Amino acid sequence: MAILFDESKKTFTLHTDHSTYQMQLDRYGYLLHLYYGRRSEGCMDYLLQFADRGFSGNPYDAGLDRTYSLDVLPQEFPVQGSGDYRATLLSLRDESGAWGCDLRYQSHAIERGKYALAGLPAVYAEAEEDESETLRIELKNERTGLRVTLLYGVLPRLDIITRSAIVSNEGSGTVTVDRLGSACLDFVSGDFDLLSFYGRHALERQLCRRPVEHGLLSVGSRRGYSSHHYNPFVILCDRDATETSGRCWAMQYVYSGGFRADCERDGYEQTRLSMSLAGEKFAYPLAPGESLTAPEVILTYSDTGLETISHNLHRCLQKHVCRGKYRDAVRPILLNSWEASYFDFSGESLLRLADEAKALGVEMLVMDDGWFGARRDDCRALGDWSANEEKLGGSLGDLIREVNRRGLKFGIWMEPEMVSEDSELYRAHPDWALAIPGEKPQRSRYQLVLDLSRREVCEEIYKRICAVLDQGNIEYLKWDVNRSIAEAFSHEDKAQGRVLYDYMLGLYDILERLVQRYPDLLIEGCSGGGGRFDAGMLYYSPQIWCSDNTDAVNRLSIQYGTSFGYPVSAMGSHVSACPNHQTGRTTPLSTRGTVAMSGTFGFELDPAKLSEEEKREVGRQIAAFKADAALIHGGLYYRLSDPGRERVGAWEFAAEDGSEALVCAVLQEIEGNMTGSYLRLRGLTPGTLYRCREDGRTYPAAALMDMGFPLPLSLHQYESLTRHFERV
Repeated sequence: MAILFDESKKTFTLHTDHSTYQMQLDRYGYLLHLYYGRRSEGCMDYLLQFADRGFSGNPYDAGLDRTYSLDVLPQEFPVQGSGDYRATLLSLRDESGAWGCDLRYQSHAIERGKYALAGLPAVYAEAEEDESETLRIELKNERTGLRVTLLYGVLPRLDIITRSAIVSNEGSGTVTVDRLGSACLDFVSGDFDLLSFYGRHALERQLCRRPVEHGLLSVGSRRGYSSHHYNPFVILCDRDATETSGRCWAMQYVYSGGFRADCERDGYEQTRLSMSLAGEKFAYPLAPGESLTAPEVILTYSDTGLETISHNLHRCLQKHVCRGKYRDAVRPILLNSWEASYFDFSGESLLRLADEAKALGVEMLVMDDGWFGARRDDCRALGDWSANEEKLGGSLGDLIREVNRRGLKFGIWMEPEMVSEDSELYRAHPDWALAIPGEKPQRSRYQLVLDLSRREVCEEIYKRICAVLDQGNIEYLKWDVNRSIAEAFSHEDKAQGRVLYDYMLGLYDILERLVQRYPDLLIEGCSGGGGRFDAGMLYYSPQIWCSDNTDAVNRLSIQYGTSFGYPVSAMGSHVSACPNHQTGRTTPLSTRGTVAMSGTFGFELDPAKLSEEEKREVGRQIAAFKADAALIHGGLYYRLSDPGRERVGAWEFAAEDGSEALVCAVLQEIEGNMTGSYLRLRGLTPGTLYRCREDGRTYPAAALMDMGFPLPLSLHQYESLTRHFERV
């Protein structure tokens, strides 16, 4: 059993293969957090300490006992107004305007299998190998009739625990939820660092490691989406934790909207880590009989460093979040038309592009922005999803058939959540855009955001997408979003504090219907590149365009940061032209290939502009990727260096059984009379020998892992190296 309830101790214990999570129902009906760490047996309530803490209030039930206070006790679901002055998971108001409520235990149930969430993405378990279990704990407030169902899912072999909560109004009056969180971890002691991943458009998910000091450290997104600026994923770890040592705890939000991750150290040296919906523009009313579900949070623990955290999450996302035909399949190698021609293309030029791509060994042509309506630039026509037949030289179906006849799959770009003011859709339905009445709207990329919190808007978007996809054999859809949400105002008569949450439900509903209707369609998520790179989107699209920045050197740090929480198979990554269109930097074609192959792999250029030698190099890259794709997408990923701090960016893919490894490196900095650089490999089988495919030499595994493999001193700046090691 993964979940145990000890009636005598009133403890709930959740076991995975290598971790234990424990909580206790105390004498007053409060649910206290005891432990989350290395797998352990027994009761950990000895960790609780009780003392009279000045200005820390006491529940009325405690009578004259001033040593009991929720202000200093570790909790599972802290609530505002309970006497806990730290960051909480739930804040609400009743009809009188009174804040807060007192939640007490009512009941619990342990069930086989992993729970699902209505309307929201969530981790799932495969039926044929299902060892998962669900714990439901019911809490209730008698005054308001509010019920909170705490959900815990345990996937033992993955060392994954998931958490969510459902808030239900079983009372007679309306309550308004102003804050709703999914998970909280309380630590009674410890000196920690917090790892978060910040950035901006074209430079996403840069690692930030900070010590947790006294006070509140908060990261999140107020932009309506998870955003380029902060990723909904954090790691708390020991101060001295490394890739291979130290205790680490991760929280990853399975949600694509605004979020907030709080880490707080109080005056008693206790630390709280929590993840919630973004509080700005959120005030969700619940009428009697209504409920609200908190998005899921994935938890995992490691006492062997950061790489174990990453491996746990990679396995979980690859096999238990991603779905469909392409979950386990190597994705087709594609050429996207965007950097090849931007808006300046025709049906004839696309077919020439297809011919060039086919000659290189590319498997799919993707037609990017500019194929529909009056779309000749980014100022117009979003929403008018009908092919410009004059531009394409025929129907969309004709073009698809011609591309297929050349032996290539066909893909298409759309931005369904957005609308241009200069569009037939906007002229017909201006009230379908999120905008404040009487105010000029905030523009971004000259476009507005459609109100997906409204059912009729979602229905129309879905209908228009299907009308496009039904015109031919479209096997790939790039789903883009190119602005943030500034005005969260719906013209539908509703409480405006629910718009952003309902927007995400509308988006997920559209995507789910598409996934069910087109099971062979590969959807790639995109939001100006990596502006919505999260576990929620991976439930519908098994890959996400990692960044609009295709510069190979910048991509080292972008893909490095992304790798902490997300698998390589999810990272959309392409070889692009040089000088690079975003940075102006020139890097060797071989280096661009090495970096792009550590992702889904594709091309973002015009093959006609390549030299004959460059075309041969592209052919070699395609052959190499096909040969190693199973290892790259299915092996264990190891970060061998930090490209933001070291002159070499290096990483490794190793088979789970240690039979082979692929090592990749890029030299970022060059200097006179260079000193040597050695890469210490990981994931090999100790006591065995490995033969290097490139130089034919045999190397002892222990030495490769202890002292490393030397990079040639002849490498030049931005030059790359790949080495394949196979166990003898």
